[in-house]
Amino acid sequence: MRKIWAGAFSLIAIYGCSTQTKPEIELSSLPQGVHLIEQVEASTDKVMIPYSKYRLDNGLTVILSPDHSDPLVHVDVTYHVGSAREEVGKSGFAHFFEHMMFQGSKHVADQQHFKLITEAGGSLNGSTNRDRTNYYETVPANQLEKVLWLESDRMGFLLDAVSQRKFEIQRETVKNERAQNYDNRPYGLMWERMGEAIYPQGHPYSWQTIGYVEDLDQVDVNDLKAFFLRWYGPNNAVLTIGGDLDTNETLAWVNKYFGSIPKGPEVTNAKKQPAVLPDNRYITMEDRIQQPMVVIGWPTSYRGADDQMSLDVLSSVLGSGTNSYLYQNLVKTQKAVSAGSFHDCSELACNFYVFAMAPAGNNGQLAPLYEELMQTLAEFKSKGADGERLEQITGMAEANSVFALQSVSGKVSQLASNETFFGYPDRLQDQLEQLNRVSPKTLSAVFKKYIDGRNKVTLSVVPKGKASYAVKDATFVTPERHLPEHQKLTEQQLSYRHAADSFDRSIIPKVAEPVQAHLPALYDIYFNNGTELLGTQTSETPTVVIEFKLPAGERHVTRGKEGLANLTAAMMEQGSALRNVEDIQAQLDKLGSTISVSANVYSTSVVVSSLEKNLSQTLSVIEEVLFQPGFRQDDFERVKQQMIQGMVYQHQQPGWLASQATRQVLFGSSIFARSSDGTDHSIASLTLDDVKHFYRKNYTPNGAQIVVVGDISKQEVRKQLSFFANWKGEPSPLIDPQIVHQLTSRKIYLVDKPDAPQSVVRLVRRGLPFDATGELYLSQLANFNLAGNFNSRINQNLREDKGFTYGASSYFTSNREVGAVVFNTQVRADATVDSIVELQNEMAKFSEQGLTDQEVDFLRLAVGQQDALKYETPGQKASLLSSILTYSLDKDYLQVRNEIVKTVDKATLDRLAAKWFNPSEYQIIVVGDAKTLKPQLEKLTIPVEELEIIR
Repeated sequence: MRKIWAGAFSLIAIYGCSTQTKPEIELSSLPQGVHLIEQVEASTDKVMIPYSKYRLDNGLTVILSPDHSDPLVHVDVTYHVGSAREEVGKSGFAHFFEHMMFQGSKHVADQQHFKLITEAGGSLNGSTNRDRTNYYETVPANQLEKVLWLESDRMGFLLDAVSQRKFEIQRETVKNERAQNYDNRPYGLMWERMGEAIYPQGHPYSWQTIGYVEDLDQVDVNDLKAFFLRWYGPNNAVLTIGGDLDTNETLAWVNKYFGSIPKGPEVTNAKKQPAVLPDNRYITMEDRIQQPMVVIGWPTSYRGADDQMSLDVLSSVLGSGTNSYLYQNLVKTQKAVSAGSFHDCSELACNFYVFAMAPAGNNGQLAPLYEELMQTLAEFKSKGADGERLEQITGMAEANSVFALQSVSGKVSQLASNETFFGYPDRLQDQLEQLNRVSPKTLSAVFKKYIDGRNKVTLSVVPKGKASYAVKDATFVTPERHLPEHQKLTEQQLSYRHAADSFDRSIIPKVAEPVQAHLPALYDIYFNNGTELLGTQTSETPTVVIEFKLPAGERHVTRGKEGLANLTAAMMEQGSALRNVEDIQAQLDKLGSTISVSANVYSTSVVVSSLEKNLSQTLSVIEEVLFQPGFRQDDFERVKQQMIQGMVYQHQQPGWLASQATRQVLFGSSIFARSSDGTDHSIASLTLDDVKHFYRKNYTPNGAQIVVVGDISKQEVRKQLSFFANWKGEPSPLIDPQIVHQLTSRKIYLVDKPDAPQSVVRLVRRGLPFDATGELYLSQLANFNLAGNFNSRINQNLREDKGFTYGASSYFTSNREVGAVVFNTQVRADATVDSIVELQNEMAKFSEQGLTDQEVDFLRLAVGQQDALKYETPGQKASLLSSILTYSLDKDYLQVRNEIVKTVDKATLDRLAAKWFNPSEYQIIVVGDAKTLKPQLEKLTIPVEELEIIR
């Protein structure tokens, strides 16, 4: 019963009417050069997010949104430049530049931006799309001045630190990112093909944000500098800050660090350029896949157009959820593995898409599926949408907007985006009104205007050598790119801008007193039926999250029945004995509630998310579904086939192949070697009786656990959950212990993925079962500087120094019985052997010599200050409480961990490094093109075995 609404309306604050200052009012309390534009204060009768908006003399727009509920701040700097601002022949430049912005600036050393934020206990990243690039950090509130110093230094002084070597390394990193996320991923290139077909050559959306490799290859460091000087001025940026901040202090810091940065060239909004298709186009893409897919796209309007909301809602009516046209006609009838629709909207143009995936095997012909899609659209044209369906969509959208208020970052991101694209942050009331104006008539109107009988692009993605599976023979092939001759720039052609400051920027701002993160106050309830509950009351948003954990995990499944716990969980989502899933989903959507059921290793989780006012009605649905499941034969057959096809899809992924290889290599013939998804054979053998038996045997309150987080008291929780307290049941059967044989020799295990442009490289060994404060936790601390953060030795070596990969890391994974240590990276195929050598060298050096004193200090600061960010959202709090229950942890175990971080000595960490990171004790797993890799791997003088993956 999962429900995701993909429309534009995504954030509503439960505040009210706004009071606004008149534009450009000068207030004597403001720093000189800072001007208040408007102020929107919280009230009670209107939908909005409170904020104040300022502008500096250099054109920088500043938005502040104080929120004192948690001791953290989120900072977002959005530049109004994305791939649409690029020149033909220089695609990918905006995204490439995002990488360069993390490579240091005049007063911030190479790699120090990541290190300083990590050391502060924070998190950071950046993202680029067609229309904007943003950089963001979430840090404890006492670190705000440091973040503003960092962001201002790369806005004003980045080019002082740009070098040809940094340029070359990041160019390789971007190429690795493209290879990992596009070229080596099933279906990874289909949106590139669609963009090339929908838009004319040269249109700013005709290439993907990642760009073309040949374009990146022809540019140099002066092109990059010119791009920065053109687009990265303060007058093309929005600085948005939310969280536990003092407005006057924050404005003083903003003015100090950003006010002296010179304005850049004038930036005007690009003209809207919706695509116009001259004809129907059919394109075919052969890929290393097993399940063919058809995607159909129509050009529509642009972001912010009057009819955008109607198009967004139309996509939900056609393809979102069990009550949609496409689900009912294609998925429920098992004509498609999956099907849906969405409206992809950007600043200059939007497109409407419908899609369907065919099953693997001989039934993968796409022409019949295409006809089903077109018939479904014809059905909508005839029947339209009724008010009942719109009520469901509106209810879900409004509730989702409230849930989005649970994080400061969510509010800040919305304010920043709205200001960048529309010039005012508070569009929420307008969006709500637009949503309420959508009607069956407006849906029919946009369908007629943009889709019915209109020219479209139809993409057939088919397995290699199966071009005959396509909807039709291709009528469109991406034309050869005609690129202008690259004109090399010289330093003399660049117009630099220099800031003049009255302070020394090389001095890192001092940090205020550490913030105090407080665990939420917890309460317990124990039911007579053997269920224990752990909860906490919060009042930041009128929402409630409840997780019921039943003792019914994959570990309770007997051999040969792998996947049964997952299949049972999926069947629990198919309605009740009283109502079908469509009726239940309709009720939940109106309430704005979600219910999801999923199986884990030792439990099955039933997660409820609800507005507090609708909790009682939502829990009545849980009671109905949990105690009276439908378990219909037709649902079973469909869900079973969906699971099988889902495995086919998943098993094509390089990451899944590497994970399954890890399980097989480390755990041999034991039960831990199997995937929780099951295998083709095990799923095919399961029956509806198996599901019913597993439900009767393992779905019991005796040993169950419940987590409650939300705007509800302990007394009210007890009252609302009386139905669960009255449930009687026997304990779930005990789990049979497993014997895992020791590995006696070291090998390289090679998993063949023919013609893969990248290889997944893993070094793996057995680890420890879970513990919260013992050797496992201490070993994780020891790993922090080796491969546990961006600035770790291994990531810096393979990504930043060698350019082999988009990223490299390691982690400890564990459950109650077993554990593993995994070093993982995905590298260029031609760097596979060199990457293995570098991994082993770094591990050997670390295990033999241990940590440096500086690394120990970095560890204490970075890990010791993270608590301020851990308990912000109800979901984060629920995860914390769930861990406490699952592993019977002391409620103060996080404080115990913090004390360990403060007091652990270097000798202890060095001893654990020697014990756990000796590369000679690790098995090596490589997923890649066996025919080219095997001869190279054999040169490492370690036995190579080609591993057959259990699927």
